[in-house]
Amino acid sequence: MLSSTPECDYDGSGYPEEVRAFAVHRIAAIFALAGCAAAQQDAQKANAELEEQVFAQRRLLNDWGGLVYYGSENTELKPDPDRVVLLGDEVTENWPSALLGKRFLNRGIEHQTTGQMLVRFRQDVVSLKPKAVVIQGGRNDLAGYGGPATTGTIADNVMSMVDIARANGIRVVVTSLIPVCDCRGKAQINRQLPGKILGVNEWLKDYAAREKLTYIDWYSALAQGRAFRADLTADGLLPNGAGYRAMAKSLADAF
Repeated sequence: MLSSTPECDYDGSGYPEEVRAFAVHRIAAIFALAGCAAAQQDAQKANAELEEQVFAQRRLLNDWGGLVYYGSENTELKPDPDRVVLLGDEVTENWPSALLGKRFLNRGIEHQTTGQMLVRFRQDVVSLKPKAVVIQGGRNDLAGYGGPATTGTIADNVMSMVDIARANGIRVVVTSLIPVCDCRGKAQINRQLPGKILGVNEWLKDYAAREKLTYIDWYSALAQGRAFRADLTADGLLPNGAGYRAMAKSLADAF
């Protein structure tokens, strides 16, 4: 009895061999294109990050102290006898404005060291005639952003800023360095850094007591042992919203 189905070269899968081969090639091509697209996206991301780093380095070379960063804005500010300037690095710059009262003026710059803060102290603090200044910084010094640094070099810069503030009748508040951790799965912390942070904090606390300055211990509010509490940090380096709320309470208590 003759079959009514045309003869074809089947391999048991239900499709002719040439159809299967075509499908395999198409699928392979799709995966190859997807891989190329992913690689292209990774390359674009890497290029964008590199360009951002180059821009940051160029800005650093042209304006090491960061005088341009707030220079124009400072000239437009109206006098405020109740003003408190927050001077610091990225910890200060990233502070949510909603957690700061109107009296606080944020003058933080990402990745700055205490040496750079000292350079712009007159422009970003003294010239604004604030009631008080909160000095936060030192961790980037220890991380090597400005070259080799020790507790001694940080101390020199902090004491110089305090001397300038006092000479201009400005109340000084100094803060501890905040902790760090590798608690977000990134091996980004030098093993010696937590110990160095504790050393700087010990000096800051003793110096504040000796000079009768207000000292804010943000380290204790954010740390568990010698590491940043995982529930209070976004990346192991900066506080998250809950972390800043804990810091805001200590800041408010100082005033």
